[in-house]
Amino acid sequence: MTITAAADGSALGNPGPAGWAWYIDDDTWRAGGWPHGTNNMGELKAVLDLLEATAVDADQHLHILCDSQYVINSVTKWMPGWKRKGWRKKDGKPVLNVELLKDIDRALAGRSVEFEWVKGHSGHAMNEAADRRANAAATAFSRKQDPDIGPGYPGASAAAGDAAASTASGTGAARASASGAAPAPADDLFSLFDEVAAEPAGASCSTAVEDTVLVADAPGATDFEQITAREQALLSAALRADPPSAAELLHPAFGEVGAGGRRYDREEILAHLAPLDGVEAEEFVADEIAPGVVLLRYLTASSAGTVERTSVWVRDGGRWLLRHHQGTPVDR
Repeated sequence: MTITAAADGSALGNPGPAGWAWYIDDDTWRAGGWPHGTNNMGELKAVLDLLEATAVDADQHLHILCDSQYVINSVTKWMPGWKRKGWRKKDGKPVLNVELLKDIDRALAGRSVEFEWVKGHSGHAMNEAADRRANAAATAFSRKQDPDIGPGYPGASAAAGDAAASTASGTGAARASASGAAPAPADDLFSLFDEVAAEPAGASCSTAVEDTVLVADAPGATDFEQITAREQALLSAALRADPPSAAELLHPAFGEVGAGGRRYDREEILAHLAPLDGVEAEEFVADEIAPGVVLLRYLTASSAGTVERTSVWVRDGGRWLLRHHQGTPVDR
């Protein structure tokens, strides 16, 4: 037998009042949150609580539906390497949300667990049900109210239920404080900020993103207009809050050299895509360097300084896709 559940997180402000929830059906779900936390914390906590709640049926296969690539990649791809390095990333920096990840690692022991990515805000019934409950918990904390923690899982141990209830009432805020710090200045087009990598609560990926790309694909639009619109879309909060949609503009072999000199591949970029604050782009210049290949240059200005940016766009299957990006600081 397989247990199928959706897990989701929400943060109002990201960081801000945060919630989490998992959902199996209307009689089997759980929610909680913190007065201050991040979207990724909520996503991770939802998975952790689901694992703990279903431990009573640990012999059954658990199928987790999740709209967070950050969570799925953290658990299924990156965690073994982090553990070998003492819970540190490739650059030597500590892994964020490490306590939640360690708890998930322990809860996975001996379990048969499968993760499936589903697109958020796309009408998936179980994902939407979990999202509503996570958002409701975050909203309750924003109003200084106790959230509806739900009925839980039949037969779950009292310890698991008590843990969920205590977290829902705010005693888990200590973990939130460690991950709620503001991110570093954004030097790169696709800065890797773990705290805000996932889609902010309440943000719908469809309307703003589709409107931006539709402008680029409008009849009569020149190649320069299409490419510039796409580049600007990749700087927008709406698209950066929706990694699957951003992925549609990136070439399969996309790579970036950040303003700090670090190289990122497509997988790293999409897993940690984050909104940029106060970045303005100007002085776009495009050169066709080969048939179907355009070099786009422009400047961005933010509180961190001015960065000269270079992007290589290629025509692939009738669409312009970003193949390479590099940022070079002009001043600080």
